[in-house]
Amino acid sequence: MATHIKFKPLLPLSHLSNQTTCPLTSWVSCMPISDPMASLPISRAGYQRGNVAVSVAFNPQGNFDISLFDDDDASKVAPPMPPTEGRFDVVIDNDVISRLDLSPFQAATGMKSPLSVKPKEFLERTIGFTINYTKEDPQDPRELSEFPDIRLWFVRLDATYPWLPVLLDWRAGELARYAAMLVPHQMNMRMGVVFNPEALELFAVKKTIIVYSWLKHHNIPKPKIKVSDMARMLGFGIGDELYDLIENHPVDLS
Repeated sequence: MATHIKFKPLLPLSHLSNQTTCPLTSWVSCMPISDPMASLPISRAGYQRGNVAVSVAFNPQGNFDISLFDDDDASKVAPPMPPTEGRFDVVIDNDVISRLDLSPFQAATGMKSPLSVKPKEFLERTIGFTINYTKEDPQDPRELSEFPDIRLWFVRLDATYPWLPVLLDWRAGELARYAAMLVPHQMNMRMGVVFNPEALELFAVKKTIIVYSWLKHHNIPKPKIKVSDMARMLGFGIGDELYDLIENHPVDLS
């Protein structure tokens, strides 16, 4: 089933208008990622929505399918892609989750200490998760991202390794699933995951600041391109103003 990231205005639905303005000033573009101008800074400029519900379809393997109308056929989404060959695969289960135990992640990746991690190897191989979770009620219809204990495990993981999203297996959908663990959302029978727009935007900006600083700290070439690609996977274009601010006020990762 395809996972859709659907962007809505930051006002309550009852206050929707024909013009949507972009929050966070000019740092982040809230335009659809299919728009060639989406990666450029837009100073409080919106885009015309009219009666069109703009959505970004994100299938479980990280491919994009741009859909402008709610009644578009979901079967047009590209078929899933397999996990990246040779990636670090982290396996967690009920016991690990209940104890907030990060040792399976550390054993699978070798990341014993966050401060000792060198990004290059992980950027080349990427990281993915296998969640072997047994539900108390086999008839429970909830998706894994709707279980509080699973989400809490990922909250602890993210607090320990805040730059982790850039190392995930994006093409296999790991970034979308990781975001679903940390960002408020609702499940839609037809559309899959529908994120809270404000929360998703804040998540994308926060990770931009952290990941860019981390890659710069480790002298990774062209960190802006890598971070911008990550943001685009979440449906956002990052303006140069934000990168300039990070350069002038870097995050202390020591």
